[in-house]
Order: sequence, then C-alpha cells, then structure tokens
Amino acid sequence: MRIVIQRVKEASVAIGGNLKSEIGKGLMILVGICDEDTDEDIDYLCRKVVQMRIFDDENGVMNLPITDVSDSGILVVSQFTLMASTKKGNRPSYIHASRPEFAVPMYEKFVLKLKELFGKEIQTGEFGADMQVALINDGPVTIIMDSHRRESF
Repeated sequence: MRIVIQRVKEASVAIGGNLKSEIGKGLMILVGICDEDTDEDIDYLCRKVVQMRIFDDENGVMNLPITDVSDSGILVVSQFTLMASTKKGNRPSYIHASRPEFAVPMYEKFVLKLKELFGKEIQTGEFGADMQVALINDGPVTIIMDSHRRESF
C-alpha cells in the first residue's frame, strides 16, 4: 500500500462538478492498493499518519501530530495510479494496482482504521470516480510512504 500525505490549508474533492468532500487545515491522503496488502499494512500506515509530527508547535517547529491540531481534518482519496510501474517504456503500467473487488474493501478498512485512531470523521472521495481534487499544500509538506518498504522517521 502506498500513500501520499500532504499537509494542507484546505482540500476538496468534486465529482461531476459537485462538491463531495472538503476539509480546512489537515491532511490530504492519496491511497494506492496492491494485491499483497493486508490489514497489517493498513494498521501500520494509519498509525504512522496520526502519530507523524508534521504540524508546527508554538515555536514554529514541526513537532505536533494531527491529533494535537484543533479543528483539523483528513481527506482520503483512492488513487490507483500510485501503483504505477514506469520501469519500461513511456506508458505507465498499472498491473500492480488491485482490482476493485479487493481494493474497495481495503480502502474502506483504511478509512475506518484512520477514523478510529484520529477520533473524528474522515472525509473521502469516491472509489473509481473521475474526481477533481483541489488543495493548498501547506509548507509544502508532502510525504510518500510504502508499507512494503518501511522506513523509520
């Protein structure tokens, strides 16, 4: 499972010109799922997300997790293109991206686990929809994580 975490001042998702979800300050998370992903991958990434100290403290130092930031939100959007392979040629291959019958339940589990750990509702896009995502990246702070290539912070 791969995720892209972006600290944002605001973010939103529209589908067919209609607003689906929006948040103010917080995290915009793009999620890519492969067939090898398990509940352990979900647990690992969700715990990292809520514990990651990437918000400024009173001294302007990135020292706070999202759980310590009042009025913060999280917006999660599925994105199969995160699983792209660019090893050969100029057209990315998406053979590593899971089919919807596996990916949808995993995506839903990811959102539920994140909600449990964050303690607030999680805003989402719509799996498989043609979405227009807008955001104002704060910092910019953008972090990429792959649960199969774990690195410590």
